[in-house]
Amino acid sequence: MQAVIHLIKDYSDIVRAALEEDVGRGDITTNAVIPSGMKAGAVIRAGEDMVVCGLDVAENVFRSLDRNVVFRKLVKDGQKVRKGAALAEVKGNAGALLTGERTALNFLQRLSGIATLTRRFAGKVGKGVRLLDTRKTTPGMRSLEKYAVVCGGGQNHRFGLYDAVLIKDNHIRLAGLENAVARAKMTGKKVEVEVVSVDEAKRAADAGADIIMLDNMPLGEIRKALEVIRKRAVVEVSGGVNEKNIGKIAGLGVDWISVGALTHSFRSVNINMEIAGR
Repeated sequence: MQAVIHLIKDYSDIVRAALEEDVGRGDITTNAVIPSGMKAGAVIRAGEDMVVCGLDVAENVFRSLDRNVVFRKLVKDGQKVRKGAALAEVKGNAGALLTGERTALNFLQRLSGIATLTRRFAGKVGKGVRLLDTRKTTPGMRSLEKYAVVCGGGQNHRFGLYDAVLIKDNHIRLAGLENAVARAKMTGKKVEVEVVSVDEAKRAADAGADIIMLDNMPLGEIRKALEVIRKRAVVEVSGGVNEKNIGKIAGLGVDWISVGALTHSFRSVNINMEIAGR
């Protein structure tokens, strides 16, 4: 899973930045009321049904504040749990637990929200169709959010502008469709072209595109586009995809469906942490 590679490489820096944003010069409340040497334990629980994601990140938050913290995972990323389920137990310096609580929960709630939404979409596409994410991610959080998509049962599209060719509408306006495909093929990479009409779909297939993205096309136009492409390219559908229509789109015989909503319109789930004792 490419997402996991990016996660291992990137998330410590993201955690560091998040703690700096929240803690700043120090947690004045905790520093004022909690003795520095006090120890405590806490339990992190699901406040609703969800698919869990981000436990390693939450552990990193607490261990960044107290390297001796013991973080015991009770479930795994990608696991579906019911409301009230214990996700992890945390033991260590009480101040570190209180200072890191909000940051750890922010990561867990957002990433589990993405994984939960992705699981719902994945359950509607059936076998043989790839559910993909997009680059519509929170700046600085892409590696984590794409990891959450994988935990939910989706797959990653390109991670950035550097790892795949995707000719979009503004490229076509400036370079022309056929010319853009011809020049992109010189990179040696597979060439994907975004099209908005059946005519453009045919032109992209005739030009030798490897992947053709049908953008914001109604079901009838997707059917016509599939007929003119005639299996000469992988067909991806994007734009306007939701939980109500994704099953119908998948049933048309497309290869990929990309859904920006997985990472830009998810709802953070409810997760809480309670101090369980000293």
